[in-house]
Amino acid sequence: MSRSVLISGAGIGGSTLAYWLGRNGFEVTVVERATGQRSSGNPIDVRGPALGVVEEMGILPELRKAATGVGRLTFVDAAGRRKASVATSDSSGDAPGAEFELSRTELARILLGAARDHADIRWGESISGITPGASNVAVTFRNSAPQTFDYVIGADGLHSNVRRLVFGEEREFVRHIGMYVATLPVQRAYGDPDEVVMYNTPGRSISVHPAGGKPLAALMFRSPAVPGYDYRALDQHKRLVLEAFEGRTGSFGEVLDQVRAAEDIYFDAVSRVRLPRWSKGRVALLGDAGSSLSLFGDGSSLAIAGAHTLAAELSSNPDDPDTALRRYEQRHRTLTTPKQRMFRPAAALIVPGSRLGIRLRDTAVRLMPGV
Repeated sequence: MSRSVLISGAGIGGSTLAYWLGRNGFEVTVVERATGQRSSGNPIDVRGPALGVVEEMGILPELRKAATGVGRLTFVDAAGRRKASVATSDSSGDAPGAEFELSRTELARILLGAARDHADIRWGESISGITPGASNVAVTFRNSAPQTFDYVIGADGLHSNVRRLVFGEEREFVRHIGMYVATLPVQRAYGDPDEVVMYNTPGRSISVHPAGGKPLAALMFRSPAVPGYDYRALDQHKRLVLEAFEGRTGSFGEVLDQVRAAEDIYFDAVSRVRLPRWSKGRVALLGDAGSSLSLFGDGSSLAIAGAHTLAAELSSNPDDPDTALRRYEQRHRTLTTPKQRMFRPAAALIVPGSRLGIRLRDTAVRLMPGV
């Protein structure tokens, strides 16, 4: 007998899970609040356990073809002169088992393409209510008729709707850790085709990634939690970015003009998500919804690996949710827990908090072997 699964979120984790569950004989429905894929979002690495997963899916060649080819991060002064540079990865990404980088948009597109033949994907739809039961989960939707499913999985990100409906309010599990980030497409790159160029002022970082000919800017700044912050309010996001960076852009001044004109900006607080359990009955969380350390935590690779583990455990124990979801969590926490400790060293490299911190960072990078 086929088992039915509802996945909230058609992003990286949700698409990967939809592929594997559908391939393993589950009836899969995916709902996604957005009406289509967005164009913003920082480039990300595919590495570690995610490499084996995408290879088994048969999409590794397509992902490598979409790789940015970027392998170096260069720090510049206000005039755009190079101060220090550090290798970020093997820019070729062609060796077997080698990690590689591509845009979040491309990764999501390719994973979703693989999932389409294995799932019913509903754009512009979201969950309005979840009632867990002993043998199934009753779900109501914003725009369609209620249904019941054997399992419901929240793969809906940092601001997970499933987590809110079943586990509790966001404030119980999500902690702002002192930084905000914005990304958006821009008109030109500032360095070589294999190079990200970054300029820092104390507590701020502005960079442009060439992204394979589709340049992306990232603007990060340290800040306490903003009162009244709304992660969906584009006008507020623009205001916060402009206030943080006006007069502090060095040679990247035109990026702020593009912020003002942008119709789509990815903007959010850098946050840590921690829950004592990732499941309740037949409802579970995947990816950032359950274990985010946004921006610095290899979230996309972990979401791919976690989706594969979750699908394997549900497939092995389809009628035993306690065993399946407990084993999924035990296995996957061994990957996510160490990553949640990496925020401070990563933040010190990318967004030093003082002029002294910037000088020390640049000096340390120049002294690194092979730089």
